[in-house]
Amino acid sequence: MDARRSAWLATAGTDDRLRLRAPTPADGVALHDLIRRSPPLDLNSCYAYLLHGLHFADTCVLAEGESGPAAYISAYIPPRQPDTLFVWQVAVDARQRGRGLARQLLLHLLARPACAGVRWLDTTVSPDNAPSARLFHGLADTLGCPCTVSDLFSAADFGGAHHPAEQLFRLGPFVRSREDNMQ
Repeated sequence: MDARRSAWLATAGTDDRLRLRAPTPADGVALHDLIRRSPPLDLNSCYAYLLHGLHFADTCVLAEGESGPAAYISAYIPPRQPDTLFVWQVAVDARQRGRGLARQLLLHLLARPACAGVRWLDTTVSPDNAPSARLFHGLADTLGCPCTVSDLFSAADFGGAHHPAEQLFRLGPFVRSREDNMQ
């Protein structure tokens, strides 16, 4: 799949059609607003979301409907781990939840050319975030690979910011078919 070509996705249970595409800096304000409306996600500065569209667009995906962003995944490939995609945030608008959209966006992202060498997916999840834990365990099942969970950051690591601990979810290694049919 060409990273510059948009994809269309019909959301289950609705007549809505969502366009899947890489973000641009012009999306920064709308993405900031989507994250703000998606607790318990940490709200980064608007500047961070502008940079996603400038520097990380190949490893981020925006699902956009007629009324704006329906879902967004920010991710990057760590410089010292070129075979790993680190998923930073997964946000799905409240009206789109419960339809498997996050899983579909993750599979779309893994199928992009920028992720051709990716064999591992890492993310962090707080111990009390059961929906995210289910998402990544389910994704591991879809990919046919293990999902290991280990402690990464303690609450104290956040310096009194009243932030919960974060566990590392590591999926992989997953094997791609020659046709890369993970979608």
